[in-house]
Amino acid sequence: MANLKEIRIRLNSVKSTRQITSAMKMVSAAKLRRAQESILQLRPFYVKLQEILRHVSANMEDDYGNALGRSADYGRVLIVVITSNRGLCGAFNSNIVKRAIQSIHEQSGEAYRTGKLDIIAIGKKGADILKSKNYKVAATYHHLFDRLNFENSKTVADQIMQDFVKGKYGVVKLIYNQFRNAAVQEVTEELLLPVLQTHETEDRYESHFDYIFEPSTGEIFDEMIPYALRIQFFRSLLESNASEHGARMTAMHKATDNATELIKELDLTYNKARQASITKEILEIVGGAEALKA
Repeated sequence: MANLKEIRIRLNSVKSTRQITSAMKMVSAAKLRRAQESILQLRPFYVKLQEILRHVSANMEDDYGNALGRSADYGRVLIVVITSNRGLCGAFNSNIVKRAIQSIHEQSGEAYRTGKLDIIAIGKKGADILKSKNYKVAATYHHLFDRLNFENSKTVADQIMQDFVKGKYGVVKLIYNQFRNAAVQEVTEELLLPVLQTHETEDRYESHFDYIFEPSTGEIFDEMIPYALRIQFFRSLLESNASEHGARMTAMHKATDNATELIKELDLTYNKARQASITKEILEIVGGAEALKA
C-alpha cells in the first residue's frame, strides 16, 4: 500500500483535474447552445432551398448542362475532411479520419493508387492524424473555426467550385460529423460536386406547382447552384462545430464523473492507510509501555 504522502499527492492531483474537466464541460455547454441555435436556424432554409432546386430542375430541359453538374467520369477526386482544431472531445476526430480512410480505399482506391486524389483538411486535428498515417494533405484551413461565418466559408467553397469548373476535380466529397444531439454525432459522407440534376416525372407532370420563370429556368438554375453549394458547405461546417462542442461536453462530463469516482476510492484508501498508521503507532506505544513495566 502506498504511503499517506503519495496518496495525498495523487488525491490533490485528481481533484485539480476534476476542476478543469468540470470547467471545460460548462464552457462547452455554453458554446454548444450557440452552435446548436445556428445550425437549427439554417437547416429549414437549406431544406427549402434544396426543394426549390428540385422543382426548378424538374422543369429543365433534358439536354440542359451546367458546369457544376457535368459528368464525373474524369478529373481528380477531392475529399474535404472536416474535424476540429482542438482535442479532448472523445472519438470525434478519429471517427472522421477513419471514415475518410475507408472512403479513400473503398470508393476512390483507383484514384488514390494513381495519385489522382487530393485531401483538404479543415481542422488541425484531422490534418495531424492524416499526416501521421502518411496521407498527403493538399491544403489546410484551420482558421475557419476561429471565426466561423458564411463569408469565410464562402471563400473556400468558391475556390473548390473554381477548381471543379476548370477540370481539376471530377468529384468532390465532404466528410464531417452531423449534429443530432449533445451525445450523438453521426459521421456523414456526402457529395458536393458534381450537382446531380434530377428529372422526376411525378414532379414535372403531376405536381400542382405552376411556376413562371423569369428570366429563364436556365439562368435561375445557374444562379442558384453556386449559392446552394455555398450553403451546403457552410452547413457542414456548422454541423461539425455543434458536434464538436457536444462531443467535448459529453467527454468532459464522463471525465468529471470518473474523477469523482476515483476521488472516492482514493479517500477510502487514504483513510484505511491513515487508520493502519494510527493503529501501528498505538501498538508501538503499548508495546513500549509494557516493556518498561517489565
